[in-house]
Amino acid sequence: MSGKKYAEAVKLVDRNKLYSLDEAVELAKKTSYAKFDETVELHLNLGVDPRQSDQTVRGTVVLPHGVGKTKKVVVITKGEKLREAENSGADLVGSEELITKISQGWLDFDCLIATPDMMKELSKLGKILGPRGLMPNPKTGTVTMDIAKVVKEVKAGRTEFKTDSHGTIHTAVGKLSFPKEKLVENAKTLIEAVLRAKPPSAKGEYLKSITLSSTMGPGIKINPTQKFI
Repeated sequence: MSGKKYAEAVKLVDRNKLYSLDEAVELAKKTSYAKFDETVELHLNLGVDPRQSDQTVRGTVVLPHGVGKTKKVVVITKGEKLREAENSGADLVGSEELITKISQGWLDFDCLIATPDMMKELSKLGKILGPRGLMPNPKTGTVTMDIAKVVKEVKAGRTEFKTDSHGTIHTAVGKLSFPKEKLVENAKTLIEAVLRAKPPSAKGEYLKSITLSSTMGPGIKINPTQKFI
């Protein structure tokens, strides 16, 4: 049945048309057939060479309306910073004992924040945390002394983005149940952040294509030349 419903949804999307962001969000809602609240994702293909380290596009952005999911945040620190972390709203706080727990396979969290003095120990978990995108990194603000600020931002809808091996960014911008205006604003905020993160060494067309899709729905192409900033 779902295959039939998907085929019907696809018929509503003109594969040869580049939609405006507003139109794409409206169409995503119209083509929805799933019985759960689907996640809405943006897929941005960039004109960068992902094999060149200076052309990796990554960063963080606080989406104004969150993504519809409260992230489980873990903080690893020690000494005086433990008290600050405990009062920050983090779901779990610890030191070496948490590193041991993670090394044994515990990964029940969405974001890991650490103070710089814990990174030597944490770096040993690179093979566990790295592939899952959970390793704290100064570039994304998850290695920090300002724990309370970062925890608050993550809980409020702070999202990380990074190009994959094909030079594409895949990021959730909310739930299909969000009002259209909120999804559009979240999407614009993400696109603006990616545009601002353009590497100086990237040549030619930077934002090559944008596709919006819900979890079960068809991809809807968005005109990448429309004004976002």
